[in-house]
Amino acid sequence: MRKTTLSFLLVVFAIVMTAMAPPVHGQINPDDQSPKAVERWFKKLGHAKQEKLTKLHFYFHDILSGNKPTAVQVAQANITSKSPTLFGIVNVMDDPLTVGPEPDSRIIGSAQGLYASASQKDVGLLMTLNFVFTDGKYNGSTLSILGRNPVFHKYRELPILGGSGVFRLARGIATAKTHTFNATTGDAIVEYHVIVMHY
Repeated sequence: MRKTTLSFLLVVFAIVMTAMAPPVHGQINPDDQSPKAVERWFKKLGHAKQEKLTKLHFYFHDILSGNKPTAVQVAQANITSKSPTLFGIVNVMDDPLTVGPEPDSRIIGSAQGLYASASQKDVGLLMTLNFVFTDGKYNGSTLSILGRNPVFHKYRELPILGGSGVFRLARGIATAKTHTFNATTGDAIVEYHVIVMHY
């Protein structure tokens, strides 16, 4: 029984560590994602003088309307349509992240995950998502977010719980501010300022 449990834990550890591979020249190197490579990387942490601080700024385009929405509803509760906060609605997103707020601005990645209306008193979303970077020196790296987004507040603070690639062992804060919101379509462009500590 102990042998089976140990084997299972080693397999889970290998899978998790493989997902945390380092980038090479901004790309993920498939030859450097083995458990041994990750173990070597962890051993080097003891010699790291200090963590890095990275600041990012980009725009998140959440489009519910038109022929090519970037966010779609996948579920709702039987009380959602009667709720002033749309309590119980769940959307899945693959929203582009861009350098500027314009729809044709350069895409640097996407926000992939889901958000759900989790408050009956105000419009407060539970957001669980990854910022997946596809351009520049962060290409192939991700940041993972889990937090509450009270969308009608001017600033919303979302915790960064981890990351991969350049952002291994990341922790930090993503501050969201609505740039534009269309009350008819539900489309929104949100400005993000991210500050993150990582190795």
